Amino acid sequence: MTPTQDNGVSKDPVCGMTVKPGSPHHVMHAGKEYRFCSANCLDKFKVEPQRYLAPAEAPAPDGEYTCPMHPEVRQSGPGACPKCGMALEPVQPQAEVEGNLELRDFRRRFWWTLPLTLVVTAIAMSGDLLDPLLGTARPWLELALASPVVLWSGWPFFVRGVHSILNRHPNMWTLIGLGTSAAYLYSVAATLAPGLFPASFRIEGQVAVYFEAAAVIISLTLFGQILELKARSETGAAIRALLGLAPKTARRLRDDGEGGNIEEDIPLAHVHPGDRLRVRPGEKVPVDGVVLEGYSAVDESMLTGEPMPVTKAAGDALIGATLNSSGALVMRADKVGAETVLARIVQMVAQAQRSRAPMQRLADVVAGYFVVGVVAAAILTFIVWGLFGPQPSWAYGLINAVAVLIIACPCALGLATPMSVMVATGKAASHGVLFRDAAAIESMRRVDTLIVDKTGTLTEGKPMFHGLVAAPGWSEEDVLRIAASLDQGSEHPLAQALVAEARRRELRLSTAESFESASGIGARGAVAGQAVAIGNTTLMQEAGVDWQPLGAQAEALRLEGASVMFLAVAGKAAGLVAVSDPIKASTREALDSLRASGLAIVMATGDGLTTANSVGRQLAIDEVHGEVKPEDKDALVARLQAQGRIVAMVGDGINDAPALARADVGIAMGTGADVAMNSAQITLVKGDLRGIASARRLSEASVRNMRQNLAFAFLYNALGVPIAAGVLYPFTGLLLSPMIAALAMSFSSASVVTNALRLRQAKI
Repeated sequence: MTPTQDNGVSKDPVCGMTVKPGSPHHVMHAGKEYRFCSANCLDKFKVEPQRYLAPAEAPAPDGEYTCPMHPEVRQSGPGACPKCGMALEPVQPQAEVEGNLELRDFRRRFWWTLPLTLVVTAIAMSGDLLDPLLGTARPWLELALASPVVLWSGWPFFVRGVHSILNRHPNMWTLIGLGTSAAYLYSVAATLAPGLFPASFRIEGQVAVYFEAAAVIISLTLFGQILELKARSETGAAIRALLGLAPKTARRLRDDGEGGNIEEDIPLAHVHPGDRLRVRPGEKVPVDGVVLEGYSAVDESMLTGEPMPVTKAAGDALIGATLNSSGALVMRADKVGAETVLARIVQMVAQAQRSRAPMQRLADVVAGYFVVGVVAAAILTFIVWGLFGPQPSWAYGLINAVAVLIIACPCALGLATPMSVMVATGKAASHGVLFRDAAAIESMRRVDTLIVDKTGTLTEGKPMFHGLVAAPGWSEEDVLRIAASLDQGSEHPLAQALVAEARRRELRLSTAESFESASGIGARGAVAGQAVAIGNTTLMQEAGVDWQPLGAQAEALRLEGASVMFLAVAGKAAGLVAVSDPIKASTREALDSLRASGLAIVMATGDGLTTANSVGRQLAIDEVHGEVKPEDKDALVARLQAQGRIVAMVGDGINDAPALARADVGIAMGTGADVAMNSAQITLVKGDLRGIASARRLSEASVRNMRQNLAFAFLYNALGVPIAAGVLYPFTGLLLSPMIAALAMSFSSASVVTNALRLRQAKI
């Protein structure tokens, strides 16, 4: 919501409540003062102001970039976030991109150096097998193989690690930089100057080296970054798909000075408010405006999600990017550019996507404290050994400090969550559930409110025959046969549903003559020599047909959620036919299961209230919202979140995209629009709502597994760091050499991987 000033009264941007001047809770943002009803709303706004401000409140110039995890970070041009190191994204959505340069760079670094990593690891793991062949040249060979991996492939990570220290925001990059540089520099020193090391660190006269540890860490980190960048680029595909819906040109009408018009095709960017535009059949409406001339049916399903075309005549509003299906229209442009409905939806999707805080935020906070503790332990180890250790004391101090850094290398910590996520996503995919990221897996278990769209989510999403009523003197078979015979010439979804039902019943259809489509109200023609009309009450009134005797039956069918069409033959009512969007067979079972698990179910649909309430009654949904627009669904999600609820949104249409992105967890039907799937965090491949219950159970198992993995990682560090520092030496004479530290580090990683694989056996 956007705060507004009106006679000294303002709106709370978080919850929308009216706040009078003098409230103790206020803050300045971007040169404007915002007031809040409570300290709670003020705190929420301070954390993520972009979540609660409309796009107009925070205009961003072209070329400005921001961090998905830290929206307050803004800079001109691409780069890395100074706080978390993530690649920045453009603030203003872009219709076309040349490709992710960082993703291409990381792929090149990974694939060019992966063979070197594999070879140096094989040499290091070969034990004594290669010693007769390589002898003293072995560490030099490992140095030659590992150096390109560490120094070239790992260079971006070292840069981010240095920036994290300079900006005083230690994070995972700090740990990776310290761990890999410690292993590499120690090994370089052991190769170039082995005489610096005491005899206790020699194996058959040689000091052990750990080039393979540094190389493997770099390659694994590169691979993880490639997966992350690819997922983020797919998220941007949702916005690019939305922007691609708008037509590229418009046909403008200009007076020729003699009472006529000159028509010209112009780029969409050259359309101005007040321009007269012609929209021909089959063309998209270029911008938002009002019909001046003409009569047609416009398919607005790309925005409303509803399959029924909407009749448009002079004075009716038009929405840009919707499809004009039949008649020609002349319209006046009212809203262009960023003011159109489509542009606002794009902005809502972009804003909501950036407002989500990924699960890695907590990992970075933990890593910040962890790295400070590790560095402090290494420095303390070096000083204590240097001052109080046996000779050569400072050499012992250096080696033990390196051992601390190596054993604290974040391999296990880095693998703890990604391994669980990899196994969980594979498990979910085998059950028809696709998770976009770890945040969705982590959040799904906490959801307590589920908002569902109707068309294509609870229902099949396409009109089907519902029933018919024959007037006295007519049979049901004759009514359907005549109606379907006339509708053979129509491509309207309702007409096709009648034709399909007649063919299913194997009725013999006649050829219609003089077929005429009355856009939005029905069709006329002749069947077997008799004048026939089928359509709504408006068409019946135009044809002078008395439809009132069938009015009660028609209203009863409408209460069941059906669309009703009257059939007139030779100027008299012969009956009526009804078409509806049937509820999916799996919907009732799915909703019952979700209610049993404690979820509150809310339905929000762009369909009429009568139809919405009918579906709500059939499915025992307590809270039903009908005739909602895309921004209304988005506002509904925000309102429920302001009440402290954890909200999941399920939808399948373009109109659902902003709400899907705004929700704590967005769930798209795999049978729906690509934009919905790109905006959501979870996709149900088969369009089966029962997958939501499976996703919740898997979420609980995955988070439990992640916590176990993190416990493994920190347990090894909690035990290994003190031993590597030499706390047991005064009592047992035991020292943990860097070689043993590397082995412990590898063992901790193996434990994490093994535990993560247990998720394959989870029952969902």
